[in-house]
Amino acid sequence: MFYHPKDGHGLPHNPFSAIVAPRPIGWISTRDGDGADNLAPYSFFNAVAYEPPQVMFASTSAKEDRGDTKDSVANIRATGEFAVNIVEFAMRDAMNSTSGPWPRTVDEFAHAGVEKAKCETIDCARVAGAPAVLECRMTQIVTLSGPSNFAVFGEVTGVHLRDDCLVDGIFDVTRFHPVARLGYRDYAAVREVFSMVRPGQD
Repeated sequence: MFYHPKDGHGLPHNPFSAIVAPRPIGWISTRDGDGADNLAPYSFFNAVAYEPPQVMFASTSAKEDRGDTKDSVANIRATGEFAVNIVEFAMRDAMNSTSGPWPRTVDEFAHAGVEKAKCETIDCARVAGAPAVLECRMTQIVTLSGPSNFAVFGEVTGVHLRDDCLVDGIFDVTRFHPVARLGYRDYAAVREVFSMVRPGQD
């Protein structure tokens, strides 16, 4: 089949997010200007550069109590800081619990029973048990086409790696099984990996 997105797909559910899959999940923690913490997952997330290391995530909807966006972007606008917590399979339910449209006064860490830890380079809470955390300073927020579509870019200023996930100096994802977003209500967990040598590499 072929369809023009502007004309609709004619299917029971939009296939777009099932096509662009799997997608890593950035479990974004932020703190507002008054010191209140927020935690929310975003599957439009990825690493975008090595030197300096940079990541991005996109927010694509809004809440009535935040105007044109959601808590994460609003907090980053105010403070310029955020942390990306990597989601392991064991924390899938907690991650999902933080995805609701909760009022800005709700601390999702407490709501989901997630333990907080202090970041080292930014004034923000992080998920204490996460297999990895990237502390970030916002470099730019790009307004995308469409209502409430914003891409947030940040430079990584600090990296936390859980000791049990390091094996012979390698960060081993099979030790924690990262959760990825598929389409519809579906997710995947990385349990197997394989290696290939790129042309021109030893």
